[in-house]
Amino acid sequence: MYTLIHQDPRFYLVDKHPGVGFHREEDQPGLMDALRAGLGDEALWPVHRLDRITSGLILVARTAEAARQLGDALAGREMEKYYLALSDRKPLKKQGKVAGDMAKGRGGAWRLTADRENPAVTQFFSYSLAPGLRLFLLRPRTGKTHQLRVAMKSQGAPILGDALYGGSAADRGYLHAYALRFALDGERFAFLCPPTAGQAFAAETCRAKLSELGAPWEQPWPAA
Repeated sequence: MYTLIHQDPRFYLVDKHPGVGFHREEDQPGLMDALRAGLGDEALWPVHRLDRITSGLILVARTAEAARQLGDALAGREMEKYYLALSDRKPLKKQGKVAGDMAKGRGGAWRLTADRENPAVTQFFSYSLAPGLRLFLLRPRTGKTHQLRVAMKSQGAPILGDALYGGSAADRGYLHAYALRFALDGERFAFLCPPTAGQAFAAETCRAKLSELGAPWEQPWPAA
């Protein structure tokens, strides 16, 4: 269900596997159940969450004070999060920003609207990996439900394997929480977690592109 990436007296950082729910669903244990059992630590506070289809970095606080500080950093947009996605369709633009309010749609989906009263904001770059396959580096500047999945659909490039938003069938939903950078008690942390699950993520073209790009915070991101 997860791989432990880093352990600190104040937090755990884990790589959530794709297809794992965050909380218990009926008799099916969720990620938090697995963490408490596997790490032998009952006092855990999730700082943020990932959808079931999404793999990658999850930060879990081990003390109430760490949870408060990290939660404040997340709310204040001081925590940097970066994601990877794949799509087999060409986006409306190869890089830029997607912004708009989010509204509930049908069947548990969300949609992007033209309003900007409380917008979801996502920056992105995209790169060709092969004919009919593009890699996206995504930086959410806000934390709305399904924000990245909706942003990708709005660009005409739904995430590969994301059936809810019209993505083509695949062996998994190709969205991965790739990198995280934050500060705690004046100490700076930066983590990269390349995806390991999924045939398309494991392809040499994808691995080579990630190696070429380097750390995502070194990219020339425009102002949000």
